[in-house]
Amino acid sequence: MNRSHRPSERHPVSDALAPDHLRVLNPATEETVAIVPAATRDDVDTAVARAAAAQRAWAAAAPADRARLLRRFAAVVDGHIEELAQLEVAEAGHTIGNARWEAGNVRDLLDFAAGGVERLSGRQIPVPGGIDVTFLEPLGVIGVIAPWNFPLPIAAWGLAPALAAGNAVLLKPAETTPLTALRLAELALEAGIPEHLFQVLPGHGAVAGDALVEHPGVAKIVFTGSTRVGKQIMAKCADRVKRVTLELGGKSPNIVFADADLDAAAAAAPMAFLDNTGQDCCARTRILVQRSAYDRFLELLVPGIEAVRVGDPADEKTQMGPLISRAQLDRVRSYVTDDLTTVRGTAPESPGFWYPPTLVTDVDPTAPVAAEEVFGPVAVVLPFEDEEDAVRLANATEYGLSGSLWTRDVGRALRVSRAVAAGNLSVNSHSSVRYWTPFGGYKQSGLGRELGPDALTAFTETKNVFISTEA
Repeated sequence: MNRSHRPSERHPVSDALAPDHLRVLNPATEETVAIVPAATRDDVDTAVARAAAAQRAWAAAAPADRARLLRRFAAVVDGHIEELAQLEVAEAGHTIGNARWEAGNVRDLLDFAAGGVERLSGRQIPVPGGIDVTFLEPLGVIGVIAPWNFPLPIAAWGLAPALAAGNAVLLKPAETTPLTALRLAELALEAGIPEHLFQVLPGHGAVAGDALVEHPGVAKIVFTGSTRVGKQIMAKCADRVKRVTLELGGKSPNIVFADADLDAAAAAAPMAFLDNTGQDCCARTRILVQRSAYDRFLELLVPGIEAVRVGDPADEKTQMGPLISRAQLDRVRSYVTDDLTTVRGTAPESPGFWYPPTLVTDVDPTAPVAAEEVFGPVAVVLPFEDEEDAVRLANATEYGLSGSLWTRDVGRALRVSRAVAAGNLSVNSHSSVRYWTPFGGYKQSGLGRELGPDALTAFTETKNVFISTEA
């Protein structure tokens, strides 16, 4: 189902809205951007039936034809980068620079996945008495439930490889950010992607999301969001023995050793947790600094926090925009209590969901702000003694998604990287996500891997065929 949205004049947030519609707010102004019809369970049933029919024809198409259409889809997206970026600014409050990168990432993911279509091959396995071969076959209809923090790229993480592997995709965007997904579906049709192969189902999680998870015609769910909701989805999928990929929460460490280039580490630290206003599962919100370098590192870090430019996300010079919603603003405020020692930057006092860059020092490592995922522009700084203590602190969380470490010692970099329980680590860098490399978490940060050279295989079933050659 692809329903066009209806742009709206500045409706007050308090206006009554029927449960069969979604109101999209601009987080920087609190003004209504659009009102979007919400998918019902019947809509999901209809979409699944149509997707299943489209998928059979898509899977039967020549690999070269599927690859060609995906490259055309990428080209059409490339021609609409600015339009998609402006939609992302309006509905998600992302800075315009980030939004352009995100739209470009969709293009790149489609191109990358298209390159894998003709290389998605099985194996010939030596066996006695015959020939044994495997086939990688598409699963069928895939449900992708995308988050509001990175609406465009994370939707494409599931969409691109699933289509490339021969599946149909039903995308349910977050309630607050459906506009880019709806536009992406229109661009897919413009590019020649077969009708009903990729459909968008904007709606409430308890309605459209649950219907996707529970539907017997949906072969796999790809979910990015909170650990709490991920556990619920996993339980429902288990009841149906349905495949699932989960990318959930994080509380990532930024480990700075005394032998590191402290100037470089301190310069990189602010945006490692302030990018996207801290609404990033990979945000380095626990800054662990070796005690002998702690005071000097803080001297270098604090001016960087105070200097971050927070404001209109459409302004090219803005580094940090608003939080996504009033509820998220209240959540972040609840973690930074009056008894904490903080260093703060500045934020607008105008309408919008604004919160300043905030650094918390002299805090117990077990305090909620230090141990739980705040999902906002807040980080804590904690001292450690040596490698063993750094690893202990880094692993003292239920999460294990990402992290960084800064050192000039290559041996230390390897030792600590192997010891930290996280799926994505970077040395002397805060880079977590590349579409060329696998992404996913340990512990309660998720299940499965996305992106990278094996992305397409995650949307396939392996079939083994033995052919006897005995007379």
